[in-house]
Amino acid sequence: MSKSILGNNALSGYNNIFKSTTKKEEGESIVLIPLEELHSPEFHPFQVVDDEAMDRLTKNIKQYGVREPGFVRPRPEGGYELLCGNRRKRACELAGIHALPVIIRDLDDNSAVIAMVDSNLEQREKLLLSEKAWAYQVKLEALNHRGVQSDIPGELSVAILCEQTGESKNQIFRLIRLTKLIITLLDKVDVRQIAFNPAVELSYLSQTEQVAVAEAMDAYSIKPSLSQANRLKKLSQAGSLTDEKISEILSETKKPPKGEPTGSMRFRKYFPPDFSQKQMDEVITELLTEWKARAV
Repeated sequence: MSKSILGNNALSGYNNIFKSTTKKEEGESIVLIPLEELHSPEFHPFQVVDDEAMDRLTKNIKQYGVREPGFVRPRPEGGYELLCGNRRKRACELAGIHALPVIIRDLDDNSAVIAMVDSNLEQREKLLLSEKAWAYQVKLEALNHRGVQSDIPGELSVAILCEQTGESKNQIFRLIRLTKLIITLLDKVDVRQIAFNPAVELSYLSQTEQVAVAEAMDAYSIKPSLSQANRLKKLSQAGSLTDEKISEILSETKKPPKGEPTGSMRFRKYFPPDFSQKQMDEVITELLTEWKARAV
């Protein structure tokens, strides 16, 4: 897919968006803007968290200053929309620095979204699944609004994302499915309380059903398996998924992996090789009986 079809910014990476110079290039230059004039976009899929990475960035900025400029566009109501550089802005606040070097560019809404996503994907080493899901979603929407379409909605624009990110088309659409999760479940995905594949299946449930799933997860302290998520999805699609059914499925005791010893056989290594299972059971029962008597 050629870049000429997309316009100037559709495939712009960080190096194309930001010109590393203090001289004017094509009417643009790096300028210092007070932090109070910089505002996050109304919707920004990338989180700004005061974590260890932020602490390292703050210390680095204290020592060396801001090495890379942010990227902004003017706001009609005044000030600037900070498309890229929100973490650097926060680090400046923590470091006691009151202005951020930025490049100012006039962009329409779709071009602004594309530039925001591209530059953040380029700059951030690690992304939460929720961040990646929303970034892909909003970029596809922006590309489609700009007319990058085919007979199949999203088909041409997803090819652009595949080229840029190295992800397959199927993986991109599966990631975007996560945006259908309620916040509670999406947060659980980010902290790995729900694995990616089960999360995709749960995204097909209604919001009411997802709330019930989140409550059952907390009640039983479990992580839904792919099998459980698939069963919940099928029942939801059949219109027969109730709160009781959700609780029943998620409260099931998971079977141990195939071939893994169960019962007293799990403790075989602690007994002589010639001990039978009955003998092991007798010893374990006796020891537990003594332990219970001492604990009372």
